[in-house]
Amino acid sequence: MKGAGFLRAWRPIACLAGLLFLAACGLSIDADQARVCRSALPALNPGAAIVVHRIQEGPTPQSLRVLYTAQYPDRPPLDRFAVCTFAAAGLSLNKAELTGLATEEGPISGASLYLLKQYYLNTPEGVAADPGSPPAADVIELPAGLAYWAQQILVSLPRTAIYALLSVAFALVFGLSGRVNLAFGELAAIGSAATVTGASLVLASGLNSPLLGIAIGFVGALFAGAMHSAVGGYFTISRITTASTQPSLIATVGLSLALMEYLRLVQSPVTVWLPPIWSEALPIARSEDFLVSLTPISLFTSGLGLAAALALLWLMKATGFGRSWRAYADDAKAAALMGVNGPRLLTETLALAGGMAGLSGMLIVAQYGGLGFAGGFQYGLKALIGAIIGGIGSVPGALLGGFIIGLFETIWSAYLPIEARDIALYAALVVFLIFRPGGLLGFQEPTPRPV
Repeated sequence: MKGAGFLRAWRPIACLAGLLFLAACGLSIDADQARVCRSALPALNPGAAIVVHRIQEGPTPQSLRVLYTAQYPDRPPLDRFAVCTFAAAGLSLNKAELTGLATEEGPISGASLYLLKQYYLNTPEGVAADPGSPPAADVIELPAGLAYWAQQILVSLPRTAIYALLSVAFALVFGLSGRVNLAFGELAAIGSAATVTGASLVLASGLNSPLLGIAIGFVGALFAGAMHSAVGGYFTISRITTASTQPSLIATVGLSLALMEYLRLVQSPVTVWLPPIWSEALPIARSEDFLVSLTPISLFTSGLGLAAALALLWLMKATGFGRSWRAYADDAKAAALMGVNGPRLLTETLALAGGMAGLSGMLIVAQYGGLGFAGGFQYGLKALIGAIIGGIGSVPGALLGGFIIGLFETIWSAYLPIEARDIALYAALVVFLIFRPGGLLGFQEPTPRPV
């Protein structure tokens, strides 16, 4: 029975992950390379209006073929093509460097290519001359207001996944020990550094596959987050057994600062950025000229976050660890009498929470390119707010709170002054602490009971 339940729980997660990776493998057109190749078309056809029809793989490795029409004012439209060759591909930093350009009339000379790059493509005018992607395929037509709302929801998906995984890290530790670990933002930064390191190792081995780089970074982020969380939590939470939670809270502040300085020394103050991958917009709907779109990397990060959340919910509900966690959180003394090893359970919980924080850091790198040594602080603080709003002692509540925080930030930025967004978020925290300190899915009493 347990095996059947395991298969039923993991089948949808495995299918989702498989679809995401298969979709990623099928992405052969790099958005940066396509933009550079499109931007060269107006220089090849001065005075013509350019309409791009299709972009496809070129005849040689690391090349693209662009099929387009050049419309001159005084002659019939001309159907033309251009083949652009680039220095590298995948995760390489110079993947958008144009090394060759040919048309139906033949390749252009090296001197002409140099002048094109130096005095056109690398200028603001050249960037602005990009004629744009091929016309969107037939997609559904939406009212303007609904299309704008749909775009905001799609934009918020990666951010909500990041906040949800960080919020649940707070909930896991607080629900078991009654203590808040303020170092999870820095653990997310450690996960980001591990992801960049994994991608760099892939590049150093002579490979540049984005999928392989993300896979190695995924494993590295989980391991680094879990290891640092378990070791740091042992000294700041496990060893501090006073009745008051203040000494442990202060110790986690020290751990947060120590991890921040550790990252500064290890990776230097300069943030290492990975090049964007899978960033070509996929059309979903439209409202006249406004196109609702989603990039493959946004779909990947939000889908991976969803898969991790579903796996965690299953872990807490259907495994021995989850049952032990719930029993110990409800009554530690009774759980100990029934054979639950409290210290070991706390270490396992710290490692699991650190793995979730490290995974959120990996999603940050995949979606945004990188995270500085001090960049995890804001993520951690907002995720803590999400955990409190959702119910810091509840794993589903923390996931819900992270989703709310990500959606709140996106909607506020779309309609209201962005400089007041964080003030409004902290004000919302005050309101929740006054009227419902247990959170949305937390305890129903006016104040949460001590765990």
